[in-house]
Amino acid sequence: MKKISGDRIILRELRESDWQDIHDYASQEKASRFQEWGPNTEEETKRFLSVALEDAVASPRSRFILGITIQTDSRLIGAAEINIRDFHNQSGEIGYIINPEYWGMGFAAEAAGLMIGFGFKELKLHRIYAKCHPDNEASIRVMEKSGMQREGTLRDHLKINDGWRDSRLYSILENEWAGI
Repeated sequence: MKKISGDRIILRELRESDWQDIHDYASQEKASRFQEWGPNTEEETKRFLSVALEDAVASPRSRFILGITIQTDSRLIGAAEINIRDFHNQSGEIGYIINPEYWGMGFAAEAAGLMIGFGFKELKLHRIYAKCHPDNEASIRVMEKSGMQREGTLRDHLKINDGWRDSRLYSILENEWAGI
């Protein structure tokens, strides 16, 4: 079972018992405003968790979705994810979400930094990237705090409920991370 400890948080494998904590944020419009999904119904949250648990036992494993807990509290406050998008070119993508009750406290930036470190140290990736909605200033700050550099804008690359969406693209290379 994968577990990564930071200064204030622990990233750990998800469990079936996490579904209610996940649903607490995944069902909020505020939390899913810039996402491709949500707000989730209970069924959608349970389906997400089921897929995440299946991904955790896949071989070879290419997707790691870890729950975020505060070290002093076992409640799940969010999730961080890394997907190996290209094994040959050693490229991965990270993502993160935090329950709005915990926004503005630096937990997303700490989780992103831990996932980047995991990607470079454990998964032996060369390049890690992340994307977000161009208006998601909080996510942009998280990527920049994590040492990622803006590469540009992916135009109309994502079709969601209200039409096509652009995304800001940020990345960090292994040699840049080593210097942080």
